[in-house]
Amino acid sequence: MTYDVIIVGAGPGGIFAAYELMERNPRLKVAVFEAGHALADRHCPIDGERIKRCIHCKTCSVMSGFGGAGAFSDGKYNITNDFGGTLHEYIGKKQALDLMEYVDQINLRHGGEGTRLYSTAGTTFKTRCIQHDLHLLDASVRHLGTDINAVVLGNLYQELKDRVEFFFDTPVQSVALVEGGYRVICLEEVHHCRDCVISVGRSGSKWMEQVCRDLDIPTKSNRVDLGVRVELPAEVFAHLTDELYESKIVYRTETYGDRVRTFCMNPRGAVVTENTNGIITVNGHSYHSSEKQTENTNFALLVAQHFSEPFKDSNGYGESIARLSNMLGGGVILQRFGDLIRGRRSTPSRIRDAFLTPTLSATPGDLSLVLPKRILDGIIEMIYALDKVAPGTANDDTLLYGVEVKFYNMEVEVTERLESRHKGLYIIGDGSGITHSLSHASASGVYVARNIAE
Repeated sequence: MTYDVIIVGAGPGGIFAAYELMERNPRLKVAVFEAGHALADRHCPIDGERIKRCIHCKTCSVMSGFGGAGAFSDGKYNITNDFGGTLHEYIGKKQALDLMEYVDQINLRHGGEGTRLYSTAGTTFKTRCIQHDLHLLDASVRHLGTDINAVVLGNLYQELKDRVEFFFDTPVQSVALVEGGYRVICLEEVHHCRDCVISVGRSGSKWMEQVCRDLDIPTKSNRVDLGVRVELPAEVFAHLTDELYESKIVYRTETYGDRVRTFCMNPRGAVVTENTNGIITVNGHSYHSSEKQTENTNFALLVAQHFSEPFKDSNGYGESIARLSNMLGGGVILQRFGDLIRGRRSTPSRIRDAFLTPTLSATPGDLSLVLPKRILDGIIEMIYALDKVAPGTANDDTLLYGVEVKFYNMEVEVTERLESRHKGLYIIGDGSGITHSLSHASASGVYVARNIAE
């Protein structure tokens, strides 16, 4: 088949690119190719009872499919240039914020109405953080929740399915440059298009590397974030989450001068696993509905690692740490903070005796056998620092799940139009290495669609 535009990947970037193309020029013939399932067919077999751990499905429904890895996230759209990617460096700060606010309005019209927009503006908590050498980043945060996020995605699909041709369970093998456009090669079919938008997300990082090699597109190494997911009673952070919901707090360690940050805070949420290229790591969800909320709050503590000569494979480094955790724990390792600072492994009996019930079934163990000392020292420092603004963070029964790894694609060289060196080939979303969030990825899809429609 021949199309005006082919979009590779049905994550936030791909969805909003398709949406905006139809808004701007509904006569365009657009196809979206997705390696994963349709939204209605995305189901993780882990139920916490019969199946407690990842069974390595052929296609991971958590990481791929309509909605991308963000479909089963807690649906936080951070409207800010302070974190979430460097989109503003390409298109300008004002335009980036305008596009994120535009995406927010679309979400509200498709089922997100009634959800709350939180903001750090005017909060006194920022002053309290500074007094303890912690730094709260500015942002407005729309929290949809995992449940409402699924509703929004479902409504977007219903609106698009009769206007855009979707191919699910159809991984693209390669993309080739041909006269007049591009050839998109799948396992059984070949398709052609004038413009091609690649939006494959974090889970498509290895595929993206191969495409860049095939088409001679320059790239540069990005960072990898390593750390743990912290789980504690919701009351400990209630004074913060009730006002701000999501907060990005940054701390510079005294020992090494490394920056440790909070990430993906989930008030009354649950800790979950995710599968990236066969590697099991940990993440978190939270829900809008009170019926699905828990008594715990979880968030990640991450330390960024940058590499240069002679080693540039930051993702490979992160994978090796995660594989070690999988080898020792059969998946995710769980440890009480009190056990960690006493230099002993957690055991099933110590976890049972704690005053906190884990929301994820994980293997009790010793994170000091997995994470490098420098990273673990920084995490411990950060926990004690947070304890000053949220007393109870450093309690013995605070739970640490490891490892959490945020893989970032190598940064692909693109123009201010997010176009590669080949005219008509656009690379957007987290697969570009430029965006690292739902809001930034979605905004990049809208931006590119407007350029194509013009």
